[in-house]
Amino acid sequence: MRIWFNKTFSSISSVFKNMKQANVDGGVTIICTHTNPAASAFLAADEAMVEPAGLIGKDYLAWCLNFCQHQKIDYFWPAKESVMIVRNQADFAHFGTHVIAVAIPEVLTLLNNKGEFYRTLPSTVAQAMECIAVTNKVAFDHAVSVLSQHHAILCVKPAVSVFGLGFRILDTQRSSIMHLLNGVEYEIPLAELRAGMEGINQFPELLVMEHLAGVEWSVDCAGNNGQLLCAIQRKKHPQAGYGQEIDNNHDIHIMVERLTTHYRLNGLFNIQFKARADGEPRLLEINPRPAGGFGMACLAGVNLAEVFLQSLMGKKIVVIPPIRYGLRVSEVSTSVVLQSLV
Repeated sequence: MRIWFNKTFSSISSVFKNMKQANVDGGVTIICTHTNPAASAFLAADEAMVEPAGLIGKDYLAWCLNFCQHQKIDYFWPAKESVMIVRNQADFAHFGTHVIAVAIPEVLTLLNNKGEFYRTLPSTVAQAMECIAVTNKVAFDHAVSVLSQHHAILCVKPAVSVFGLGFRILDTQRSSIMHLLNGVEYEIPLAELRAGMEGINQFPELLVMEHLAGVEWSVDCAGNNGQLLCAIQRKKHPQAGYGQEIDNNHDIHIMVERLTTHYRLNGLFNIQFKARADGEPRLLEINPRPAGGFGMACLAGVNLAEVFLQSLMGKKIVVIPPIRYGLRVSEVSTSVVLQSLV
């Protein structure tokens, strides 16, 4: 089984390692491409090649089709240009390549826009935080006024972002110089943010949200076209250096099952939750890709990559080992040589 991963995040290395340990007929060969010749993911792949830089859209699609044909790719797991590739998966099928899609193109597009995602999320499927999308200063002031009536602390985040980029808690007490001097992270003075909006008629959609003050969960999942095969919850410790706990929150599990079914999620994906002050979990986002902590989840006794690959190959019954709840897990960085330049 030859599986190709195109340009993606460096955290994919833990997925590669678990795939190569999977008990599947014929074994697994991981092919990885990237525009960076020193990509760390190359170290965990069986075959590594450099993608041409700057290719996007139809030009990139043509390159991918050619790559699959000449490299005899059985399964293509796209990250770069995933929506376009999934939309054109029939073209890959002509060469015998099956495109692994976490969801249909419309859902992938939806998951990448948090504003639209929250607006269309049925409350019967999952509970998200209170949120108002804004694109100008007047709407921002109105959102802050409305949400402040029910929530003592608010936060903001761009509707389109990854890795939590742009997330800030609104600080009504301190100035930016005090943030700088005290090393405050992920906060922004409300007055200064409002001042920055002056003179701007419209900006890209910004989400004004209630701040969730409780613990956070990252749930690593394996699914097969809307059927949840296995989900492992990692509860994050509020203090750095204390690791993460393999948890078993019933409410979260039910929401993960419903989300998987509702969006017909497939493959390896990640769903994030955070608790209110009263402990009630709220949905943050669905990541249509494995999370950086994927390897920690698999320490709980289930190789999620193996679970999905077995289902992919048509196994009617996929045996899931017992999850070892209560484990505290972490990651240890390792020094590596990326390239020899001489």
